[in-house]
Amino acid sequence: MKKIYLSSPHMSDEGFEMQYIKEAFDTNWIAPLGANVDGFEKEMAALIDVRAAASLISGTSALHMALKAAGVDKGDIVFCQSLTFSGSANPIIYQNATPVFIDSDYETWNMNPDLLEEAFKKYPGAKAVIAVHLYGLAADMDRIAGICRKHNAVLIEDAAESLGTKYSRKLRHKV
Repeated sequence: MKKIYLSSPHMSDEGFEMQYIKEAFDTNWIAPLGANVDGFEKEMAALIDVRAAASLISGTSALHMALKAAGVDKGDIVFCQSLTFSGSANPIIYQNATPVFIDSDYETWNMNPDLLEEAFKKYPGAKAVIAVHLYGLAADMDRIAGICRKHNAVLIEDAAESLGTKYSRKLRHKV
């Protein structure tokens, strides 16, 4: 059977990546650290105008780390959107918390702020919200952030699919 890859690797036609692969092997810094990873983190932080960036193995692990940093624990409620990759919701389960799915806005395909507000009425003690920016489309972050502030919930953005996305005429790539 022919395999169908979810995300097959791609190298440039010029092959310039080989120098970095060779350098990683020559310096014995294949993973998880090294000059290439450190350089990538510094360049990414500068690009998105933040103090620091951390490279992780996946977006799922980044969300898991964010939930831990937010203090999400057993029994906590975390809102996440219904139209997303499972990696946006799985870390909630890893923390023994309960995901509550919020349906999508018709314009952005992302979390519907009106439905988020309704969910807070049913679950007023929700600890966090994971908003996902799908297919390069930013969620309505002004409204979502305002709702989270109003309800004292931690807002976590899953921006894995949104590098380069503009929101309010500004690049929105922060995770």
